[in-house]
Amino acid sequence: MLSFLVTACCIAFLQCCAGSDVLRWRFYYASQDDAWKAHYQEIFDHGIREALCCMGRIEYLTVIEDDEVYSVAKLLGDLVAYRASGTGHLELLTGLALLQKHGQASKSSEHFVEAPVEHLQAALAFHKFAEAAYTGPLLDFGRNPFVFPCVWLHRQGVLTPWTRKRRPTLDGDNWLRGHAAAFINFLNLPSEVLRRGRVRQKKCEAAYFVVVLHELRTVVIAVRGTETPEDLIIDGLGRERSLTEVDLDGLINSSFIHPSIKKRVKSSFPHFGHSGIVETARDLYTQIEGYPGDESQSGGFVSSLLGVGCECEGYNLRVVGHSLGGSIAALLGIRVWFPLFDILLFACIPC
Repeated sequence: MLSFLVTACCIAFLQCCAGSDVLRWRFYYASQDDAWKAHYQEIFDHGIREALCCMGRIEYLTVIEDDEVYSVAKLLGDLVAYRASGTGHLELLTGLALLQKHGQASKSSEHFVEAPVEHLQAALAFHKFAEAAYTGPLLDFGRNPFVFPCVWLHRQGVLTPWTRKRRPTLDGDNWLRGHAAAFINFLNLPSEVLRRGRVRQKKCEAAYFVVVLHELRTVVIAVRGTETPEDLIIDGLGRERSLTEVDLDGLINSSFIHPSIKKRVKSSFPHFGHSGIVETARDLYTQIEGYPGDESQSGGFVSSLLGVGCECEGYNLRVVGHSLGGSIAALLGIRVWFPLFDILLFACIPC
């Protein structure tokens, strides 16, 4: 069975990269880049949809133009357009390696600043929240490679179903409220610290958890990294997306930022970011603070915790995340810096 799976994957990859139909029409594709891109776009689009369907995402089986799968497939089709000129994969990788080497040689470490010790200590203390956001099997698979199904089921609270009603309700959680149980059990914290969260995902939606720690006078927003097929699609939306002044609100309007930095940010527009990460950060801001520009709302959920006279007035705000979650947390932190005033931002983004 293992040999069959490996063989099937290799054949699919070879057909995608150098199928017989591509070789037969190479001279035509050499002069028609659009035909080459369209060919590979169709291959990637059908392949991704079939894979998602096998994972239980039947809604992606229907081909809808301009949806997220179509966008990822189009990007991948554009990436392999170099084959039209007869360029091989090794030649492309060699060129990328030379570009990377040249870019590293031109960089200087003179302007690098050593991270303050207190920031490193904060990263060490709150990194566990970024890990706990992985409430699926992925977290236990790395720690318990042989018995991870049993450990994951135990962390999900399958063995203690009578405690179900004591656990917080998360958007998209299962009947046992297992994702909330997994998050709390990993951190070894009481259930009442988890105030809000979401594990259900659609287009450009991140899973997140909001935690209130009274003993540390801190509110933590933990954003999950890549774990589900939806997260992989967000990773694949790699085209540039323009950042607006609203996205950089914390850098432009915060009183804690030096005026020279504000001036440099304003004078260097337009700024761009990863399309999937930018859209996901905007959606997450909507989840915790409401729609921007809606004057009918006096404040969102986080503002209702940290605002004047509220439960967590004067508390710090930590925005944490790992991998994809760290990138989303960084953009979210830049945006909420000004509206929430006295906060302390932290985002874990390992290379």
